[in-house]
Amino acid sequence: KAVDEYQDLLRLSVATAGNDHRLGANEAPPAVISIFLGDELTAVLDAIENDTEYEGTKKKYMKLGVDVLPRFRRDTTDRNRTSPFAFTGNKFEFRMLGSSNSIACCNMMLNSAVAEVLKQFADVLEDSEDFENDVHNLIRKTIKEHKRIIFNGNGYDDAWIEEAEKRGLSNLKTTADAMPHLLDEKNVAMLTAHKVFTVAELESRMEIMLENYVKQVNIEALTMVDMTGKQIIPAIETYLMKLLKNVSMKKAISPAISCAYETANIEKLSAACDEMSANAGILERLADHLAHIDGIVEQANFVRDELLPQMDTLRTYADAAEAVVDAEIWPLPTYGELLFGVR
Repeated sequence: KAVDEYQDLLRLSVATAGNDHRLGANEAPPAVISIFLGDELTAVLDAIENDTEYEGTKKKYMKLGVDVLPRFRRDTTDRNRTSPFAFTGNKFEFRMLGSSNSIACCNMMLNSAVAEVLKQFADVLEDSEDFENDVHNLIRKTIKEHKRIIFNGNGYDDAWIEEAEKRGLSNLKTTADAMPHLLDEKNVAMLTAHKVFTVAELESRMEIMLENYVKQVNIEALTMVDMTGKQIIPAIETYLMKLLKNVSMKKAISPAISCAYETANIEKLSAACDEMSANAGILERLADHLAHIDGIVEQANFVRDELLPQMDTLRTYADAAEAVVDAEIWPLPTYGELLFGVR
């Protein structure tokens, strides 16, 4: 119940410009909040909800793809790295936090949400005349109302995003989407009631976190413009001169010698240079315009809608050029070196 009702607080507690890139890839959970319980615990909750006997779960075996190896039983809570909130046998793990971020904010939001739900349970049960029956009814009611948050499947599957939308779960993809929810009425009421924050403190924290987001992306955008003009385009031009020299030398030996490879890459890289120069100019103008936008929420939305997409566009041309330019000339570590290089 706590995770379902306050999924927006959990999402914004881990929201940063860097974590926006991480979520939904490379064994990081997606931006949609859900809980992985595993087959056994899910079956227990189903039995409680339907008021039936728990019959246990069937044995499942791991598919190793090699017939000569013995069959191993798969644990009922086998790891699911695509789940933001996973039960792993004896504990729950909240997996959305980035490695460079403090755990303070997400702990604060999670503990506050759980405290609020426990308070609601206590209010119902403290004056109960039939405690045993009321506990069972409360548990059953909670499962029925909040089971939409339970998902044991693949969080990377596009079908899950569609299913999450049908269930009414939030999908706050970016910091700009998530952070304003800190001032939602239900969140302000809960956090102020437990004396975690005052309204003024919540407003200031939202503004500071959005300001950090805007400044970080703006710095990255200006750095991208600088790298494009001072490193990448000059490297492409250097390689172009090398290709042109090769063509000239080949033709000097014999006009019949093929220069198809050089010609194709000269055309490709020349076009890439033009596109990179034009898009770097657009990005620089967008970064300049950002400073003239009033309101931190409006600035964050501009970063999300204009600045980041333009950075992605510029990057596509740099990635294409990296695949062609001589590695000895390319001024930055290549993807191959970053992923597989050992120095």
